[in-house]
Amino acid sequence: MIRVSVLYPKTEGATFDHDYYATSHVPLAVSTWGLAGAEIDRGIDGPYEAAVHFTFESLEALGAAMGVEGTAAVQADVANYTTIVPQMQISEIV
Repeated sequence: MIRVSVLYPKTEGATFDHDYYATSHVPLAVSTWGLAGAEIDRGIDGPYEAAVHFTFESLEALGAAMGVEGTAAVQADVANYTTIVPQMQISEIV
C-alpha cells in the first residue's frame, strides 16, 4: 500500500480555508482519483497547518490516478483555499 501525504507548512501571513478544504477540495480529489476516502488533519501543534493522506493500492495505481484528466483541476483548485505551497510525501505503508 502507498500513502500520499500532502502537507501544508505553517507560513506567516498565509491563508488556509479549512472548511473549503474539507468540504470541496479533498472530496474533489477523492472523486477524481476513484478513492474510498482520505484522512484530513487540522494542525493543532507542530509545523503543519493541515495535511491530507490518500491511500493507493500500489505505485502503479498512484501513477494511473495522477494521469487522469481531472488531476489538473485538483491542482488548480489549491488556489481556492490556501496561499501555502504544499509539500508531498509518498510512503510505503509497512
